[in-house]
Amino acid sequence: MHPDELTAFIAKYRTKGIVVDTNLLLVWLVGRYDLTYLSRFKRTSAYGTEDFFTLAAILDSFSTIVTTPNILTEVSNLSRRIPPKYFQEFRKQVRIFDEKYVPSQSVLSTKDFERFGLTDLVIAALSKKRYLVVTADLDLWLLLQKTGVDAINFNHIRAMLRIG
Repeated sequence: MHPDELTAFIAKYRTKGIVVDTNLLLVWLVGRYDLTYLSRFKRTSAYGTEDFFTLAAILDSFSTIVTTPNILTEVSNLSRRIPPKYFQEFRKQVRIFDEKYVPSQSVLSTKDFERFGLTDLVIAALSKKRYLVVTADLDLWLLLQKTGVDAINFNHIRAMLRIG
């Protein structure tokens, strides 16, 4: 991703909002709870403090973080092994997210349901022409590209920062 493209996406969606996929939302929440825990927690160990600050800077550029019950449920389930104090941060953030509901039935007939699953298809349906999506999931990013949803592949940003 070129820096100008990132800047254009942020400008276009700054007031509309950004959807964060499950894994990156988990990284952001764990980092807000305890930066040192990112490397110690199995689900976030591939991310470092630089990744957290990069993600936080992106999310801070938006007036709202948009999420779904599907994303929040997955994050909650993946968080079960984190110390209970983490859930204070989780609760605090959930209260300020803009949670949107997309009926599961509306995506069940999608031909790629088995490949992408419910949460990713809900993200695609919700975001089309409404929100920017940030993801580190290549399959989800490719689906979003194919269906005309503007999306940032966080791994492209990570690579760009390492080269640049």
